[in-house]
Amino acid sequence: MGMIQFVANYDDLSTDKGYQFKFYCDKCRNGYMSRFVVSKSGLATSVLRTAGNVFGGWMHNAGYGSYELQRLVGGPEHDAALREAMEEGKKYFHQCTKCGRWVCPEVCWNEKATLCEECAPKLEEHMPAAQAEMRVQAARQQVYEKAMQQNYAGGVDMGADAQMKAPELAERRGSTPVCGHCGADIDAAAKFCGQCGKPNKPPAAKFCTQCGHQPKGDVKFCPECGSKM
Repeated sequence: MGMIQFVANYDDLSTDKGYQFKFYCDKCRNGYMSRFVVSKSGLATSVLRTAGNVFGGWMHNAGYGSYELQRLVGGPEHDAALREAMEEGKKYFHQCTKCGRWVCPEVCWNEKATLCEECAPKLEEHMPAAQAEMRVQAARQQVYEKAMQQNYAGGVDMGADAQMKAPELAERRGSTPVCGHCGADIDAAAKFCGQCGKPNKPPAAKFCTQCGHQPKGDVKFCPECGSKM
């Protein structure tokens, strides 16, 4: 009967009841199933199986199954069914003369170029994707250019000997609680400074009991009358 030529991507679904094959597109794997052909040797298979049981089960002991028995008596019949299915499949799939692959006409075949879409892409399908990609790239470029226009280092000395220094105590007071005595960072809920041990909150203002003067700082004697605070 000669060689059977067609696609490599196919599944043999044949059983002892008949023959059927499923073929796949080499590119997208879309499938096509041949019609089921009843086996003419199915009766002979049943006879052989019965004979095996009658004569001590010699075929069962040899490890033969239903499919193997069918192939023993229906090898030429199986090949004829495969050849017929291949000829039927050729009317459905198209073979690309450039790469040799068999592809489906709905998705992977370029009818205008008479080649598969891998070898001859359809521009009307690729243009929308290319346009969308270009829009994304343009948006990224615009965001980059707009960000580059902003001055993120204004007022920063970028000289060779310039060094960044920590914010002054007065600058840090607005965001980080600091001790009013030593300037260390403290927890706002703490009652005492962890560095100098003094109360977190500034002490209440003192007045001289003799003259009523309010001295500045923590003094032991009134600077106005000399009385002990």
